Amino acid sequence: MRIRRKIKNRSNLISKKPCNFVQGFLLYNGVMNRTKNKSTGSYGEELAAQYLQKIGYKILARNLRYPFGEIDILAEDHGRIVIVEVKTVRGSGWGAAHDLVRYRKRKKLQLLALAVAKEYSGHDIRIDVIGVDKKRIDHIKNAVEG
Repeated sequence: MRIRRKIKNRSNLISKKPCNFVQGFLLYNGVMNRTKNKSTGSYGEELAAQYLQKIGYKILARNLRYPFGEIDILAEDHGRIVIVEVKTVRGSGWGAAHDLVRYRKRKKLQLLALAVAKEYSGHDIRIDVIGVDKKRIDHIKNAVEG
């Protein structure tokens, strides 16, 4: 026989922030290690920039900051301005790198594209995603539309 307890306030069960134990566990195991994440991201961006130059893109800027976001790589491909979002993963637990560009990031990239369009008026703008997994590079052209 199961005993059911009546819970008066269920909102206490759902925490908006992880408890200190979870935060400590994630930090200890390197999941949220910002230094390691930054170096992994820089490594992926360097590989992506080399790849783009190798296939004929002209790199215009890297880590271009705006008040509402950052463009990893701004490049030119046959007269078209290309915003490149680079996603790098260290292991297979996160899935494919390019799958990490989710809804909020896509919206931010579209907003960045509007800002770039003002600077480069008269040019077409395209948003590409490059996924880096170890030394494998997946390049998805026109990955984000809008």
